[in-house]
Amino acid sequence: MIDILGYPIYNGYKDELIEKIINKEKKIHVVSGNPEVLYQGLYEKELYNNFVSEESLIIPDGVGVVYSAKIKGLQVKEKIAGVEVMQDIISYCDKASKTIYLLGAKKQVVEKCKNTIEKTYKNVKVVGYRDGYFDLENCDDLIEDINKCNPHALFVAMGCPRQERFIIKYMNKLPCKIYMGVGGSFDIIAGEVKRAPKWMIKLGIEWLYRVAKEPWRIKRLGSIPKFMFKALVYKNVG
Repeated sequence: MIDILGYPIYNGYKDELIEKIINKEKKIHVVSGNPEVLYQGLYEKELYNNFVSEESLIIPDGVGVVYSAKIKGLQVKEKIAGVEVMQDIISYCDKASKTIYLLGAKKQVVEKCKNTIEKTYKNVKVVGYRDGYFDLENCDDLIEDINKCNPHALFVAMGCPRQERFIIKYMNKLPCKIYMGVGGSFDIIAGEVKRAPKWMIKLGIEWLYRVAKEPWRIKRLGSIPKFMFKALVYKNVG
């Protein structure tokens, strides 16, 4: 782990990360640690406290986080994309015949995501799914449904910080072992959105491809320089 702005961020390889996730005895919240998510956490105490707790594991999902680490002389072996971690967890659930629940995105997207997963992975079962359009403070029916379905992994695709707020609020009221906020991953798995070409991913400019395809995302890029500046002036303690 490395320390950036007080956040303990995983800095190993993805294969080792998946082992840590599936072998953790207690519940785990896998946090896609991109600058937007981590910057939001600096101004929302509940998010920050969860991110730095033993319940959470922050992955370096964002070039802003990786570059910040490198400039500070901290080693990050590789940038780890949240969608890839989600797919690897699903692959584990497939091999171990574990169940999953999909929460978020539009109804047609989450349905398509469910169908794609069940066609791709023969042994994993999507025991429940629901779109992301509901009141976080008034969703007893949803919590009851997740409890009834008793999934091993819960993937929440509602964007930052809504998905993280949901996980933090209800994690201790649900039976799931693995919790992960996955942003737009349902759209990618459903085939509604394509990832950048491999060469762009390798160069760390996947964000540029996504902005070109979805120009509205440019507003969210402001968190990258803000996060990096704070990370660079932050003094590690001890």
